[in-house]
Amino acid sequence: MNSPGTDVTPEATLKAPTAAVVTASYAPDFERCRLLCETLDRHVSGFAHHYILVERRDVALFRQLEDGRRSVVDERDLLPSWLHAFDDPLSLFRRRIWLSLRTQPLRGWHVQQLRRIAIAAHAAEDVLVYVDSDVAFLKPFDCATFSRDGKVRLFRRDGVLSSAGHDEHRVWSRNAGDTLGIDASRVSTHDYISTLIAWRRETVNAMCAGIEKTHGRDWVAVIGSARQFSECMIYGRYVDDVIGGAGHFHGAEEFCRVHWNGQPLSDDAFRHFVATMAPEQVAIGMQSFIGTDVGRIRRLIGQGAR
Repeated sequence: MNSPGTDVTPEATLKAPTAAVVTASYAPDFERCRLLCETLDRHVSGFAHHYILVERRDVALFRQLEDGRRSVVDERDLLPSWLHAFDDPLSLFRRRIWLSLRTQPLRGWHVQQLRRIAIAAHAAEDVLVYVDSDVAFLKPFDCATFSRDGKVRLFRRDGVLSSAGHDEHRVWSRNAGDTLGIDASRVSTHDYISTLIAWRRETVNAMCAGIEKTHGRDWVAVIGSARQFSECMIYGRYVDDVIGGAGHFHGAEEFCRVHWNGQPLSDDAFRHFVATMAPEQVAIGMQSFIGTDVGRIRRLIGQGAR
């Protein structure tokens, strides 16, 4: 019999888990997402499907990337009908804003996080592998890496939040605790945020049900009531602090090397960035807001022009 609060069934430990890759994206990242898809198809194995999650108005554009095991999912099929997207007049209509009477005003990066959680209620696969649309795979990678003896690998860097800096991450961790109904005295110092990570689908759904039971309202409304949140922190703290790590094992190695901020890398700096990847790293991420031209990335990784 399972312990109270866990969602691990005997069947889950007997069968080989299936995996899906999940990417949340938007129109300005379309060419980056196309490159992701090409390198994913070339280098990545062990997954049954690739879900690309986008806003309603971006669906037609991204449908170009669909094939037999890749589909585009409209956020209207994932999120509550009371959350509405608009052009934001405060940005001279260059940016989007999501409004409702149940949440704070939300930006695209907030809603992408909500989509990443919501896909668990619609996907059929056991393991959800999350990869951003500004990532490109350079080496072979098997999604089975995230599974071991019926458990799923939870990315966690221990004790990071107890060191200097990381102020924003500490806020996200604290807000995750509030979302999950964890007593404020139970402070976590772990960081769960990375690119190319995996979650158990059943655990995500159990987490959402737990949030709704704790607060008596839709989990989207609960998370969206605070504009400073991280879906990775919420999931990580749920696994460790609510269900005691059930169904998971921990790993701190990062499989994707990311250029997080600063200026676009020169060609030589880019080549050095790739050449000095750690042995376990199989992909690179060039944060799209930095402005690195996707054509340059294609050329430098030898993927060819489109």
